[in-house]
Formats: sequence, C-alpha cells, structure tokens
Amino acid sequence: MKTAPETGRLDRQARAVRLGPRSVVALLLVSAVGVAAFGWPLLAGPSSQVSAHAQDAPWLFAGLLVLLVGVVAAAVSEGGVGPKAVAMLGVLAATGAALRPIGAGTAGIEPMFFLMVLSGRVLGPGFGFVLGSVTMFASALLTGGVGPWMPFQMLSMGWFTMGAGLLPGPDRLRGRAEVLMLAAYGFLAAFAYGTVMNLAGWPFLDSLSSSVAFQAGAPLHENLVRFLAYCLATSLGWDLGRAALTVVLTVTVGPALLRALRRATRRAAFEAPVTFEGTEP
Repeated sequence: MKTAPETGRLDRQARAVRLGPRSVVALLLVSAVGVAAFGWPLLAGPSSQVSAHAQDAPWLFAGLLVLLVGVVAAAVSEGGVGPKAVAMLGVLAATGAALRPIGAGTAGIEPMFFLMVLSGRVLGPGFGFVLGSVTMFASALLTGGVGPWMPFQMLSMGWFTMGAGLLPGPDRLRGRAEVLMLAAYGFLAAFAYGTVMNLAGWPFLDSLSSSVAFQAGAPLHENLVRFLAYCLATSLGWDLGRAALTVVLTVTVGPALLRALRRATRRAAFEAPVTFEGTEP
C-alpha cells in the first residue's frame, strides 16, 4: 500500500477533518444550540423561571453528545474522517486532558489552551471543534469535573479550538508573523472562553445578595452592565492568567510544536488517496 506523493503539497494546510456540506450544517446546528443555551437568559421575560434552567443541563449534555456524534458522522460520510484522523484526535485529546490538571485551581494556569490553539491552526476548524469538545470531556472524566457546567465547557472549548482553524493564511503565513497572530488569538480567545463560561453560571446568582446579579426582565443593556461588572469582579484575574500563559507558551514552544504537528500531518497524509499495488504473477 502506498499514498500519493507529497511533492508540491508541503505548504498546503492539512485537514484531518475536512468540512463538507453536511459537516458544516451539523456544526452550525451545534453552535446554534450553544448560543441559545448560553444567551437565552438575557432575553428572558420577567415571569420566566431562570433557576429552572439549572435542571436542563443533563438534557443539554445529552443533546450535545448527539449533535457532536452527528458532526463526526457527517464528516465520516463525506470521507473527512479516517483512522489516521481518529488516532491523531486520540493522541491530542489525551495530551490536552493530561495538561489540564497541571494548573487546576491555580490562577488560571491552564496549559491545555495553547495546545488547542496550535492544533486547531494546523489541522483545521472541523478537527478543532471535535478536538476541543472531546478534550474537555476527557479532562472532566480525568479530574472528576463532571457536572452541569460540562456541556457548556465542551461547547466553549470546541469554539475556541475551531476559531484557531479559521484564522487567515493557513497555507502561506509562517514564521514569527504566524506565531504572533496565534499568540494574539490565544490571548483574546482565553478571555472570550472565560466570559462565555461566566455567562453560563451568572444568571443563577442570588439577586438579593449581589448588585451584579442577573435581573430577569431587566433591559438588556442593564443586564450587560451587571454582567461586565460580574466578570471584572470575579474572573478577571483568572482569565488574565490563562491568557498570559497561553501567550508565553505559544511564543516559546509554539514554533517547534507547529513544525512537529505539520510534519506529523504530512506523514499521515490525511487527504492522500490510498492505492494498492498488485503483485506480478
């Protein structure tokens, strides 16, 4: 068995999970469910029972798993996922899950984020979304962090990693300029991840005990001001630590890891057609 030669393709962006029409539809559906799950309290009426949303997490988790399987199934049916991609997914997800507990509970020191940025960049948005979700699922099982917050973490990390795969210049931009772009993305996306996760828990604060708590039925701009104050008061330091570490690791370790990931994807030849050589009689 042999694969097609690599000549002329070394600089082309490898896609372990190539997005076809069905994959795109599945990703859009997952993202729409996520946006609704995170953002509905901001549009809830004054008579809504916001606290009842806490009981919906198991259903959201089950629905997310079904939709995530749908993304993978769509990619498989379109020829986007093969055994090599599954193996790569397993290795990177296991590595990310192992990195997460290193700084658990310590000022946002979470080294897994820089690995997600670089993996999404090299392997593309489809692989990035699946990798981010699976890594967060595996790390939750590893650390015992299974709870109503886990489906939100899986969605957020999927978006985080997918975003790196959507950055410009995947086939042309290399060197210091690419590393700086990835560091800037990692910095901003680390804050975005923390902000989105804050939105998942903020509506359930006791409004009688906090001036920054969510107020059901209040105008949108008032709740947004409260939410901003909540983020500044509770998670700014944690998000800053996560963002700073992501930048430091991306700048220092990133160039070598990018080369290693690209070398691995070239050797894996995810997109190369496989042919079989017959033996001469």
